[in-house]
Formats: sequence, structure tokens, C-alpha cells
Amino acid sequence: MTPNDCSQVSFDNSDTRRDEMHSTMEAWVDDLVEEVDDAVSSEQFQEWLDVQSCFHDYSYRNTLLITRQCPNATRVAGYRTWQTEFDRHVKEGESAIWIWAPIIAKQCPECENSPSYHDQSDCEYDETAPDEWSKGLVGFRPAPVFDISQTEGEPLPELETEATGDADGLLPVLLEVASSLDVDVEIVSPTEWTHGDAKGICQYRSPAERSLVEVRNRENSAALAVTLVHEYAHARLHGDVTGETDRSKRELEAEAVGYIVGRYFELDTSGSAFYLAAWEGDEPEAIFDRLEWISSTAAEIIAVVDEVMGDE
Repeated sequence: MTPNDCSQVSFDNSDTRRDEMHSTMEAWVDDLVEEVDDAVSSEQFQEWLDVQSCFHDYSYRNTLLITRQCPNATRVAGYRTWQTEFDRHVKEGESAIWIWAPIIAKQCPECENSPSYHDQSDCEYDETAPDEWSKGLVGFRPAPVFDISQTEGEPLPELETEATGDADGLLPVLLEVASSLDVDVEIVSPTEWTHGDAKGICQYRSPAERSLVEVRNRENSAALAVTLVHEYAHARLHGDVTGETDRSKRELEAEAVGYIVGRYFELDTSGSAFYLAAWEGDEPEAIFDRLEWISSTAAEIIAVVDEVMGDE
């Protein structure tokens, strides 16, 4: 990867960086809305999903920013982190990838502002001194990171999760974690399958009960695993959603979660289809919400599977 591969969008001007980062995310969604109106399957949406699969524990806002600046990124870290933790160095001439980093500071128990902003606010809380306040999230700041392709040095240690992409090993773990996701699951033989051409179904129950996921068994274990994730996503996202008009929206979100989780575990999910016409008429803020649901649900499923695999 050349330096230019990570400079499609840059935020080099510190005076305008915050506004430019916000406007870039808004412009990305505006472009997506245009593609929704044209009823096409978006390459840039799939590009974001690819980045989200590499950075499943990042917020959708940060993966969106990474996508716009360096769509081929796979692992990012700060300048010093590459040096001190991985014995790698950022190559000369590389441009930083800017993301939002949390600001953790002492926080007023009432207005949740840091002491300096608390003093400027109308909050009258004074029961405890600022020195005694607990720390919490008070905001975000632009922070520079670099992709591994922008660095050189010692090779990274192999992560255990990279060796777990074989669906034959993934499938039993997906079945094991169903209870952690508040789902009951059944793998049904083709001869006993009663749901037509559907690969899987999710039956929503009352809030006090687990949803029931049924998946038609097949020889292709990778496809079976992705179908399971797809139905888990329905169970986690759509238990309180009703109405046939929202069906296409629900399918798009579940398919996107299956794509991210499948790619994370090194399954080939290139056959996924994302028909963004389902979002036609949605306001940009609603699309931001959907991106958040997709990324957080995929991260939740990945986390519970990784935890079980780490214990084996």
C-alpha cells in the first residue's frame, strides 16, 4: 500500500479538523441516501462493512472515518503505541488517520461535565468537591492513528482469533453462545423443514422469553454459520419491530451483521447482497442509527464467540 492509499480524505488542518470530520461523515451518508434513492446495492456501504469487520469494537463513526481516509486499513494504533507495544515505526511521509478518541475526566455527578465546563454551566451541584468526583466520559477529541501498512518493523504476533475462521470450529461455538444472546436455537434437517425456501427463521416471543431461531441444515457449514448469525441479529435487533413494511429494513440490517461477523471469522461472505432501497425515505440521522445498530450487534456477537473460543 502506498501513502496515497491512505489519503483519500485528510484532516491536516487542526483549526478545521473537528468540523471537517463531522462534515465528512454527513457527506458519506448523503451520498448513501442518493444511492438509496437510485435503488442500487452500494459498494461504499460494503466498503464500510469490510472496515467494520476489522474494527468490530470501534464505533460506526470511527469506522466510517477510517473508511473515508484509508479504506484498506486492517489494524490501527497511535504513533507511540506502534513503537512501545509492537516495536514498529510509522514510515516517513505517512499521513495520520483521524478518529474520535474519548476524553475521560472527573465528572460532575449532576450535569456530567468536567470541572472546567461545570464552572461555566448553570449546574449548582456542590455536595462534593471536584477532586472527589469519579471519572467518566465527558466528550471526544480528534486523535491520530496509523494503519499497519503505514508502519515497518517487527511482525505482529498472530492473534488467536485469526485461526478460528474455519466454520467447522465456529459452528458449535455459535450454537453454544445462543443462550448468552437470549436465543433458543434449533438446526432442522431438510426433510423436516417446513418454512419453504427460507434458510432460517426467527420467531419472536414475549420480552420475558427467548426468541426461537430455526436454521435449515446443509452441508455448507460456512453458509450455515452466517445464517445463524443473521437470525441472531434478528433476535437481538427486531424483537419489538412489527409491520411488513419494515421487513426489507430488517433483512438489510441482519444481512450486514452476518457479513461483518463472517468476515471477522474469515468466512467468505462476498455473496451477501445489500439492497439499500430499503432505506429509501429515511433521514440521514435514521441511517446513522441503523449503522450503530449494525456495528454494535456484530460487536456483541463477536465478543461472546471470542470469549468462548478463548476459554477452549
